[in-house]
Amino acid sequence: MSELPLLSVSQMRKIEGFFPLSHGVARVDDRRVVSGIIYVIKNGLRWCDAPSGYGPHKTLYSRAGRWSRLGVFNRIFAELVRQAGEPDMLMIDATHLKAHRTASSLFKKGLFHDVLEEQRAG
Repeated sequence: MSELPLLSVSQMRKIEGFFPLSHGVARVDDRRVVSGIIYVIKNGLRWCDAPSGYGPHKTLYSRAGRWSRLGVFNRIFAELVRQAGEPDMLMIDATHLKAHRTASSLFKKGLFHDVLEEQRAG
């Protein structure tokens, strides 16, 4: 089996301060787990399809969810953007989504009660 892509040691050094401290039992290697999370998301895989070299898929799934709820990834991205400085180029994305024809009936059925009440009050 070929080598799995891992974050480099220097890449990991940049982000390791953002992860919460472990309580009690030492955690599985954060570098391997973060690399596994990136691999799954980048390749559009299900968690259970992650290569076993990254560790148990339940560990990848639970860490991704926990760290996301704690805002770890948001802080990492914000810091990396800050370190990068002003961009040389800006790009505009013209992607749009087309709503299904039945999407407007959700208000009529009362599925978005709060939004409907705000619209009536406004």
